[in-house]
Amino acid sequence: MARPAQARRGALKVEVTCHTRRPIRAVGLASWLSRVAPASVRGEVSVALVSDARVKALNRAYRGLDYATDVLSFPAADVGPNPGVSADLRRAMPTPLAPGSYEGGQCWAPFLGDIVIAVGVAARQAAAFGHAFGTELRVLALHGLLHLIGYDHEQDQGEMAMLEARLRGRGGLRTGLIERARATGSARKGRRS
Repeated sequence: MARPAQARRGALKVEVTCHTRRPIRAVGLASWLSRVAPASVRGEVSVALVSDARVKALNRAYRGLDYATDVLSFPAADVGPNPGVSADLRRAMPTPLAPGSYEGGQCWAPFLGDIVIAVGVAARQAAAFGHAFGTELRVLALHGLLHLIGYDHEQDQGEMAMLEARLRGRGGLRTGLIERARATGSARKGRRS
């Protein structure tokens, strides 16, 4: 496994790890997500790039849906034993810390949760929407982050869509997942429920 990419520019620390047989380079994803995240967000986030088969298993275990979706979010508050997560992936995930926890005399940021992206689905969506694979990773990571911090486009009155649109503008993305789903009428995305 390649060394995780990290970004600490803003108040959000992002770690990107790859758990596929063939290493995936997500150049700049960690720093980009840290830069475009809402200014009020403080803490750490893990972005795991995994196989479609792994996402399908997680989607089945946590949402009862037997297909590989593009992105799943696992808020730290809900993180338990995670029986559907492989031991390899679990070891790669940072240990959640309570907000303001002290370790070794330093204050650590709270762990907000994990964003899990299916790289095969992401590659197919990038091709279908005519943009680079790296752009699709950004679309999915941003969407996952918003779920981690409590937004739910299926339950709210458009707040997540408005915030996603604003942050997409900041990050240079033309379209976002919610906008695409509305345009195509596709199924529910992302959040583990």
